[in-house]
Amino acid sequence: MTRRPLSVRRLVVKVGSGLIATPGTGLEPERIAALAVEIAGVAGPAEVVVVSSGAIAAGAARLGLRRRPRSIPEKQAAAAAGQAALMWHYEQAFAAHGLRVAQVLLTQEDISHRPRYLNARNTLLTLLAHRLLPIVNENDTVAVEEIKVGDNDNLSALVAHLVDADLLVLLSDTDGLYTGDPRRDPAARRIDVVEAITPEMERLAGLTEGPLGTGGMLTKLEAAQKATAAGVAMVIADGRAPGVLRAVLAGEPVGTYFRPRADRLAARKRWIAFASPPQGLLHVDAGAHRALVAGGKSLLPSGVVKVEGEFSAGDAVGLVDPEGREFARGVVSYDAREVALLRGAKTAEIERILGYRVLDEIIHRDNLVLF
Repeated sequence: MTRRPLSVRRLVVKVGSGLIATPGTGLEPERIAALAVEIAGVAGPAEVVVVSSGAIAAGAARLGLRRRPRSIPEKQAAAAAGQAALMWHYEQAFAAHGLRVAQVLLTQEDISHRPRYLNARNTLLTLLAHRLLPIVNENDTVAVEEIKVGDNDNLSALVAHLVDADLLVLLSDTDGLYTGDPRRDPAARRIDVVEAITPEMERLAGLTEGPLGTGGMLTKLEAAQKATAAGVAMVIADGRAPGVLRAVLAGEPVGTYFRPRADRLAARKRWIAFASPPQGLLHVDAGAHRALVAGGKSLLPSGVVKVEGEFSAGDAVGLVDPEGREFARGVVSYDAREVALLRGAKTAEIERILGYRVLDEIIHRDNLVLF
């Protein structure tokens, strides 16, 4: 399928560790300078946010480690030692093109907590308004497993949500998504355009963790699901290829292009669907599933058959159909104990069962996102 030139007002570029660092030796300044040339070449017509890995790889070299740190304290120490070096190199590289940079460090809590999410959004948009180029990374110096996004592919998709980007480009050491593993299958071919991510694609992607990064093709597909569902186009491309960003914007057949859904989700629904990890699951019956998916209705107590997890009113939860598949996510009006008491009941019975009534709906349609 032929691509067309892309009209991009705001662009998020994710830079993988393998593009700017070498195991054991750390950051490669000439590679960072080459990437700055690429990014500076499209900055101006488009506002650009960079999501960059590399802090732990840089810090590991400073700590004298020949392998990627494994323990939490080692990772945090490496991130602390490496983040300053990473930003210094970016500042020098972009200054050569008259661009100023700003550091933004995020954790999962900054994204999943709605007020902090809005604060992060406002900060990024203000930096762009002042013509600074934000360099975003996960705050690995303080993040532990419970508050980690986990990889910068998914973080970059969430940043694309934060800033209402039109396009997300994952620059990697691979030139796209293939029909098989090109290192093992000579017949594997690069897929030019992806209309929808299939289970077969996910199976083929697997998880191929490299010596420096935390993700592989699987995390890139997860990022594509987050981006395209929110109406953001995404491209996986080879960050070592000269002129790659200009080629992507010109619609040339480089990398793999993931087509976004036409009905772009509103900002609040993007947060519900992807930024806030579900705190529990609500299993619904076939009638409720039909009413939600085909009828555009809210979830009422009568449709709930099972409650999993501990959650409070205002938390995001997943909705599971009778086949056991999560098909939607929404913000609940009641906590887990209350929903368990109300499951299967009529709305007229809420006050009798609880002794009070907050709302008729367990999840109102305005707080629900279908996948």
